[in-house]
Amino acid sequence: MRFRLLILSAFVLSALAGPIAAHTQARRPMTFDDLMKMRRLGDTDVSPDGKWLVYSVTDVDLAKNTKTSTLWIQPVSPEKGAGGEAKRLEGTEPGDGGAKFSHDGTRILFLSSRERGQQVWMADFDGATGVAGTPRKLSSIATEADNAIWAPDGHSIVFTSAVYPDCAPILPADPAGNKCNADRDKALADSKVKARIFTHLLYKHWNAFTGDKRSHLFQLNVEDRAVRDLTPNDPHDVPPFSLEGGCGCAFSPDSRELAFTENLDEEPAISTNADIFTLDLTDAKAKPVKVSTSPGGDFSPAYSPDGKYLAWRSQARAGYESDKFRLMLYDRGNKSIKDLLPKFDRWVDEFAWDADSKSIYFVGGDRGRAPIFGVSLEGSKLFRFIESDSGGEVGSIHVLPDYQTLVVSRMKVNQPGEVFALKSAPGMSIDPVVIPKSMEKAFPSSGGEFVGKSVRQITHLNDELLSKLDLNDMDSFLFAAQDGRGVQGFLIKPPAFDSSKKYPVKFLIHGGPQGAWGDAWSYRWNAELLAANGYVVIMINPRGSTGYGQAFVDGVNGDWGGKPFTDLMLGLDYAEKTYPFIDKNRECALGASYGGYMANWVLGHTDRFKCIVTHDGMFDPESAYGSTEELWFNEWEFKGKPWDYYGKPDAENPYRKWAPMLYAKNFKTPTLVIHSQLDYRLDVSEGYQLFTTLQRLKVPSKMLYFPDEGHWVQKPQNSELWYKTVNDWVDEWTKGRD
Repeated sequence: MRFRLLILSAFVLSALAGPIAAHTQARRPMTFDDLMKMRRLGDTDVSPDGKWLVYSVTDVDLAKNTKTSTLWIQPVSPEKGAGGEAKRLEGTEPGDGGAKFSHDGTRILFLSSRERGQQVWMADFDGATGVAGTPRKLSSIATEADNAIWAPDGHSIVFTSAVYPDCAPILPADPAGNKCNADRDKALADSKVKARIFTHLLYKHWNAFTGDKRSHLFQLNVEDRAVRDLTPNDPHDVPPFSLEGGCGCAFSPDSRELAFTENLDEEPAISTNADIFTLDLTDAKAKPVKVSTSPGGDFSPAYSPDGKYLAWRSQARAGYESDKFRLMLYDRGNKSIKDLLPKFDRWVDEFAWDADSKSIYFVGGDRGRAPIFGVSLEGSKLFRFIESDSGGEVGSIHVLPDYQTLVVSRMKVNQPGEVFALKSAPGMSIDPVVIPKSMEKAFPSSGGEFVGKSVRQITHLNDELLSKLDLNDMDSFLFAAQDGRGVQGFLIKPPAFDSSKKYPVKFLIHGGPQGAWGDAWSYRWNAELLAANGYVVIMINPRGSTGYGQAFVDGVNGDWGGKPFTDLMLGLDYAEKTYPFIDKNRECALGASYGGYMANWVLGHTDRFKCIVTHDGMFDPESAYGSTEELWFNEWEFKGKPWDYYGKPDAENPYRKWAPMLYAKNFKTPTLVIHSQLDYRLDVSEGYQLFTTLQRLKVPSKMLYFPDEGHWVQKPQNSELWYKTVNDWVDEWTKGRD
């Protein structure tokens, strides 16, 4: 159920030309059309010499109900390239993506579906002018290609493709495997029978049925275009499914070895134990060698530039997808493993090696932000980088060869994702989150020595549009939970805010439960858009939220309606007392995923809200167990399987103790239920059950049902209906009725 809000950016072609001065006219509230016009930043890559940035941008056409990506290129620093403007990457077409520079900077690969499905394409690149040559197709695999990366020597490329593992392996000297896969796909598409037979669990996942195919890793020879399956006849997915995407793999600096991620456990529906394997690419008969040892998940392998080490993200506990992500270092010489950050009590979300192999930069969520940290291999000394323009969430780290500059993507609650250059600026050492002395013990810091960074924005995808919009910064506040633990909340004021007025409240509850609200942009639950029609938006990070230490994350386990509920209610109490412009008699609670569960729990445990919006929420944990797919999640969060508690009182059974359905007799608050047919994390039956209950109790209620969406509403016109229905419902009960 844990989901990350995938962050992108927005629309307006002229904004790519560079920064545009803010208009002098009064700014206006954002509309849904504005949200759809914003250009959305995707993948980024930087040339090895640090001069060029290539990136994908997604544009939304609301009328056509489409999203289309294009590839762009521009100098990292205007003085280092020809001109300073962004331009479309020559030879690419709408829909292309995944661009990456070769390690010598003379070629660019990208993915394109212009011929026979998605394949790997390549173009020569002139680093002096930033001009790409005529593209040529490299792969022609029947099952298509994705997640392509270069070998450092430039002679080969590794990519992923979903194949039938019982077909003959696809090898350079034997095309039979390619034909077998093509024939199987055609037979399936042509068959009038759409029935399926299941013989194992995880037969469906997130929004699709898994079928008989499995993701495999393939090596493509650039010179002769020969392809070979690196995991032939493997019945497991390589890499395992990940919301972050990517191949989960990395080449050694000499291109002779590949590290990758795979879960070999017999039943993937109950296992999070992905491991790191290495494969000798010089020996066609070589078998993968497991190098990780943790019983939990191991992900994101990356070799040091000097080839001495292999680092990856690791979890210690089996079956727990939200255990702390540690940064592990594997010495390839003596085959030893150590935790580089044994005292760092935050998650390592992504990381990148410094060019000298002496340190690693990484992103870690911390108290509503996601800043960049650094750790030296010698002594494991921890640094935290504080930008002169602090705040936001950072990602996609690229280390430039000057050893001082990082090129990253960054977004804030009032700014979609853009690319920035961060450069060392000694002397700055201010933590952007100010903690009162009275709460220092209750609200522990992530630690680390602060190092300053100056900030320069490189891309300007949405400057013109943003200059017209009234988008407020996010205010942070702290309060004490019942047990004295510090808890953080956030507040966004509406456009044209007047402190002398009273405003209704949209009280947002995040999903996960191991997630967090923070200084970040979103296209699905956009806090600025939810505030735009005259609301104060309040968001609390209760027990279970990330960015406050692993004990805080673990605080939700087996206690779904306990401390998280009281944290939320106390946070709202605090906001009501602290901000006189809040109208506590006109508040609506809204949540999705775990937030939808909590909205259902709120429905049965308080009447303080004028209305509720519950999206993809769990109503009956027992029935949800039998209809979900990632069973490790339910078995961890509810401390076992439902039948483990049969015959025991409800108070000793987490599946019933925390079941919103058992409190239906208390339901009184008008409720909007939203659920989608293709949501296989939380089956649509959970929404049906809640709506049926509300209707039979004669509680004012409405259900919004999407037959073509999964756990998230992603199609532009569906998103338009979602925002309209949600805002109309809240308006009706907070503004339109006495």
